[in-house]
Amino acid sequence: MLGNCEFFNNLASNLRNLPMKNIALHSIHEKLGAKMVPFAGYNMPVQYEGVTAEHLTVRAAVGVFDVSHMGEFFVSGKNALALLQKVTSNDASKLEIGDAQYSCFPDNKNGIVDDLLCYKIEENEYLLVVNASNIGKDWNWISKHNEDFKADLKDLSEDYSLLAIQGPKAVEAMQSLSSLDLAAIPFYKFKISDFAGVEDVIISATGYTGSGGFEIYCKNEDAEQIWNKVFEAGAAFGIKPIGLAARDTLRLEMGYCLYGNDIDDTTSPIEAGLGWITKFTKDFINAKALAKEKEQKPERKLVAFELDVRGIPRHGYDIVDGDGKVIGVVTSGTMSPSLQKGIGMGYVPRISVKAGTQIFIQVRKKAIPATIIKLPFYKG
Repeated sequence: MLGNCEFFNNLASNLRNLPMKNIALHSIHEKLGAKMVPFAGYNMPVQYEGVTAEHLTVRAAVGVFDVSHMGEFFVSGKNALALLQKVTSNDASKLEIGDAQYSCFPDNKNGIVDDLLCYKIEENEYLLVVNASNIGKDWNWISKHNEDFKADLKDLSEDYSLLAIQGPKAVEAMQSLSSLDLAAIPFYKFKISDFAGVEDVIISATGYTGSGGFEIYCKNEDAEQIWNKVFEAGAAFGIKPIGLAARDTLRLEMGYCLYGNDIDDTTSPIEAGLGWITKFTKDFINAKALAKEKEQKPERKLVAFELDVRGIPRHGYDIVDGDGKVIGVVTSGTMSPSLQKGIGMGYVPRISVKAGTQIFIQVRKKAIPATIIKLPFYKG
């Protein structure tokens, strides 16, 4: 995705004639004046008042994203853990009840089927949250490998809504809506409790913005009540609805990978910098090949860079060296609303990944100088 709406506009024009689903709160977003675009099979709110304003709201106060297009798979039964250990790269055996874990599905060709969050709900019961654009592919992948494990799989993606309440004021703004001490939920932990007058809501201290807050999983029939009460409680804190375009600029400022841009079935978790979620203490799909790649070091690596002069790097732009030779490609790029400079990520040869190394981004006919940096771009 791009930091502005270019990506979504292009996608909308390509998908305009295809049937799209509506999320549970579709009519609310329309009433709020959201620009709705087709995305991953759903009509989704891309922006309300503007990308920069929405982005800065999340950095300074609190904003709410409706990301109900995401997929929810429930995995249970005596072999649930064994299945997850086989199909995911991270070590799910380390999870305690109430833990969340970032992971990915490796494929058999050094690529990534998808990245995901894994929640341990109870003993032998897990929730997998997958990308909306990959729901069908992911379901087929895990179902295929479940033939050897016979775990109980349920795709409840159409039954659940997901609201991401993000920003430094999120805890204070939402505290009146739950009997839980929200501030006591550690990062990457969750509780199932009351929220906004609804019982058995998953309140997860996770997010895709780097500014703190929660992700709220609820049944579709409860989504409107929760949305309304969230905005009532957050009114004094400057709460605003936030679209997908600002979600993209926020995640990029943190250097979080986006499936379809920074990672996909042509990128390995090792070269994407996801070695920290790739645990070779267990046997998982393609583990031997990935372990060999880690030992021998990959030929290329995903790096972060800042432009040294004014400009905006875009997805798909070439990365070149000082002689103009193409050495890589930009996978994500934007004008950072927080830093007011062009930032991006892309793959380059491993010998060029050291922080401080100069590269160039080919912007039309001009090579714009840029410097490789350590993530994150935004340090709050």
